[in-house]
Amino acid sequence: MDTQADPKADVSGKVAEIKEHMPAVYKAIQAKAGEVGNVAYEWVRKALRGEPGCFWAIEGGRVVGTPFYGHPVMDVVAKGLVEFGCAYVCIWPDQQPAMGLQRNTGAAQHGQA
Repeated sequence: MDTQADPKADVSGKVAEIKEHMPAVYKAIQAKAGEVGNVAYEWVRKALRGEPGCFWAIEGGRVVGTPFYGHPVMDVVAKGLVEFGCAYVCIWPDQQPAMGLQRNTGAAQHGQA
């Protein structure tokens, strides 16, 4: 399986999945776009194409985006999910996404139904 992000991949199906099945995540995306502008939508699309460090979300058992490999936030989120559960989670970069984060090639592919 190819583990590289494909900058030309069509993510319209994944966007539709978010809109249809992940209403809280979709509202969070819209709210983030209200804060930072259209770059929020760019981050989501990059993450849906497999680029780490841009966006990751979970709602109702569905997972979209790409984990923040190598970033300690994923350990914090994993622990919180196990200990407390959640209705939904959205992870955004604190600033422009960190490029060059290594993808975990041994992990399952996230964001696929």
